[in-house]
Amino acid sequence: MNETEPRRRKFLVVADESDACTRALRYAALRAALTNGCVSLLYVAAPADFGHWRTVEDKMRQEARDAGEHLLHKRAGEVNELVGLMPELLIREGNPSEEVLAAIKEDEEIHVLVLGAGRDKEGPGPLVSMVAAGADSQFSIPVTVVPANLSEDEIDELAQ
Repeated sequence: MNETEPRRRKFLVVADESDACTRALRYAALRAALTNGCVSLLYVAAPADFGHWRTVEDKMRQEARDAGEHLLHKRAGEVNELVGLMPELLIREGNPSEEVLAAIKEDEEIHVLVLGAGRDKEGPGPLVSMVAAGADSQFSIPVTVVPANLSEDEIDELAQ
């Protein structure tokens, strides 16, 4: 990248099938469109560890990767339909919070982590809970948490 070119602003969203992800994705896509930025979708697969059963481990790892690719393409289609942008797709394996931190550290164009708060009785979700517990000091970028009770219209207004 040329030094006179501004860095491209990326909004990182951790992709899954949850409503919380849907809200975070909507907010991130709208903000990216308004700021000439882009969305990075991160899918974190649980590590497969079967020790001496290497063939089973390889098969499970491939199945997790295939599921992640399918989910990322579905979510990328949602972003494209909403704002006409094609997101960057990332697949990593490991602990979600560790992989989010690693992705942020490795890509200096990621400017904001966007999370959606969950509605489950278990709480707002593990990443939102981590941020709320003060682990956000590990992040070198702002973290935006989209509340669980916002409608699409309210998210759209907030993203302006």
